[in-house]
Amino acid sequence: MRAEFPDFRLGTVLATSFTGTHSERHGNAVERIPTPQRLVDWLTVSGLAVDSCTAAQLDLARELRESIHAAATAAAVQDALPAAAVQVINDCSAQGRAAAILTPEGKRQWRLSSASRVEDALGVIAADAISIIAGERDGKLALCASPTCRAAFFDTSQSRTRKWCDMNTCGNRQKKARFNANQRKDPRSAE
Repeated sequence: MRAEFPDFRLGTVLATSFTGTHSERHGNAVERIPTPQRLVDWLTVSGLAVDSCTAAQLDLARELRESIHAAATAAAVQDALPAAAVQVINDCSAQGRAAAILTPEGKRQWRLSSASRVEDALGVIAADAISIIAGERDGKLALCASPTCRAAFFDTSQSRTRKWCDMNTCGNRQKKARFNANQRKDPRSAE
């Protein structure tokens, strides 16, 4: 990946990983797909390689990302799904041309059309979002406990009590802050 861009935060759930391309939404926001080529890079590492991306397709991708975030956030707190977000997700799902295929290892993989377009990849992401928001998969939508993040994530832990979208970033940051606060309260603990 190009050094001038922040790293991607890749998870195991496509739709919520996609919403993670815009992180720290309530703090110093980080845009991880600032250019069309960066979206191509993200789609490639996510198994949805496309040939190219235009500025209009990047705008559509960001609109889908924000719609998934809005709908997943509403679902996580058991609010009504925003109608405009649902429409964008449904439209993107319907526009894509992709097929689910079974790998020899028994895994589902997506195959885009031979002339892969960004819209085809976005259709796969939208279908994944529909699957998790509709409750069709084993897991639970939750919101990151970090006050600056609040990202929606899909909790597949056994107890369904995960607190952080990513333990290596948000969880670690919160643990460090708690440790430092405790150190300031009790200066003898540093001895």
